[in-house]
Amino acid sequence: MNEQHTILISKLEDIATIYLNRPEKKNAMTLDMWKQIPKILDELEHDSEVKVVIIRGVNEEVFCAGADIKEFSTERMDASSAQNYDNYLTATGEALGNFPKPVIAMIEGPCIGGGAELALACDIRFSSNTGTFGITPSKIGLIYGVPQTKRLIDAVGPSRAKDILFSGRFLDSSEAHQVGLIDFVYPEESIVEETYNYARLLGTRSQATIKAAKVITKLILEGKVDNDFEHNLKFYSTDIHEGIKAFKEKRQPQF
Repeated sequence: MNEQHTILISKLEDIATIYLNRPEKKNAMTLDMWKQIPKILDELEHDSEVKVVIIRGVNEEVFCAGADIKEFSTERMDASSAQNYDNYLTATGEALGNFPKPVIAMIEGPCIGGGAELALACDIRFSSNTGTFGITPSKIGLIYGVPQTKRLIDAVGPSRAKDILFSGRFLDSSEAHQVGLIDFVYPEESIVEETYNYARLLGTRSQATIKAAKVITKLILEGKVDNDFEHNLKFYSTDIHEGIKAFKEKRQPQF
């Protein structure tokens, strides 16, 4: 496990885990942490051994209680500094969205504010039944950004997004799952096993298919729905040869 300030990274088999590591501050995200994540993702993108990335808290008590509000007195007190801060948040979301490999948020305990923002930028969200969710800018007079609001709307729809943003209320894991904020819920004693088993499953699938699915989903969410076959030729994969061969031979493909 390699340490990078308040973020830890470990690799096991073909899964890389990014740990948020400020347990004494409930893993509240500092500006430096927002800056670190795109750099870490760039390294993992070029690591041919890594097929899946999981983001989680360093222990089972909390995923992330939000951005470190104590920094706001210096980092968000005028329009210029607020824009600078938001640029780094946006860069992190874009880095996760453009990352070619699957990214799973594994959530235990509070996932609030910036924590929910980080989780929504991941491809898939797993939560234990201890998960608590909220996006709370209305409680401190913060304006939630356009890219972040779009991700929330994409997940839960416009009316639910307004409810969550207007009220700043907390949702338990059951309600969060019901409205689409998270994708899977498991008991706290099995969340780690279930999340990593799913990550291992993705590692056995065609990585070319997964990469293309991630890109195409993003294009569709951006309103680009034309099926331009010539444009999509770049998504052609020779994995199909192994897939068909394995199907005929009644065995698991070796991608």
